[in-house]
Amino acid sequence: MDFVAGAIGGICGVVVGYPLDTVKVRIQTEPKYTGLWHCIRDTYRRERVRGFYRGLSLPVCTVSLVSSVSFGTYRHCLAHICHFRYGSADAKPAKVDITLSGCASGLVRVFLTSPTEVAKVRLQTQTQSQAQSRMQTRRPSASGLTATLPMCPVPPVSPDHRPKYRGPLHCLATVAREEGLRGLYKGSSALLLREGHSFATYFLSYAILCEWLTPVGHSQPDVAGVLVAGGCAGVLAWAVATPMDVIKSRLQADGQGLRRYRGLLHCVVSSVREEGPRVLFKGLGLNCCRAFPVNMVVFVAYEAVLRLRHALPT
Repeated sequence: MDFVAGAIGGICGVVVGYPLDTVKVRIQTEPKYTGLWHCIRDTYRRERVRGFYRGLSLPVCTVSLVSSVSFGTYRHCLAHICHFRYGSADAKPAKVDITLSGCASGLVRVFLTSPTEVAKVRLQTQTQSQAQSRMQTRRPSASGLTATLPMCPVPPVSPDHRPKYRGPLHCLATVAREEGLRGLYKGSSALLLREGHSFATYFLSYAILCEWLTPVGHSQPDVAGVLVAGGCAGVLAWAVATPMDVIKSRLQADGQGLRRYRGLLHCVVSSVREEGPRVLFKGLGLNCCRAFPVNMVVFVAYEAVLRLRHALPT
């Protein structure tokens, strides 16, 4: 039931948070954006509402599996640790037990999420890459004579400006064909660093906040307590995950045109040298704003399914 509850919670969360996730990825990968509202306005002006949901179908199809594995792994790791240390899987876990189980949950996610993250980032950023290519092909020559109408018709430099990726599955197939299996796991080193400590923070902060918000005489917090604990846990997790999230997004978007980065360390050094240390915190405010409502929904749905199971007769 932990796996089922995690799947339902994950689907609810991705539907709520995907538009802001698109904005976050574009802010992190496109230096032209000066802030949140600039990116939102530009995306809406170019692509309308549909632009905020580019690449959504694949996360919706896969997030149930990923979230299921994440919550299920956490609960099962915690049960095994408690059984090993205290002799019972139902024993109250220590904070270090929760931290280790959360970290294991995050690391397991990487093997499932890396290909979908590559497809999501490529689809979310391909419009900007195409726009830049069109600007380069239309750039005036040094003589300044390109504004003059030619005497004879001149064929366009690039007659086909259709999107390179027609959808998530086409994107995955194209990346696998052009870049091999390694292309599907591009940025996975940054993803490993992001998921491990962020999920440890996620589950630990949720457990601590639930304990604080549980009314006297009760064993669990009420719905309001779960909402607050889930939202705050999401914010804290993204606060520690954002630097590696920026690097992950840049590495995964790097296959759109000329390769800029040779690896994780080169991406970190180049990004900081070109844009300053603040680049590692691009999208931090947006991540936190998105994380609160998303994880409120995730944990409320997760806890509701678990409590429904206990309420139903066996």
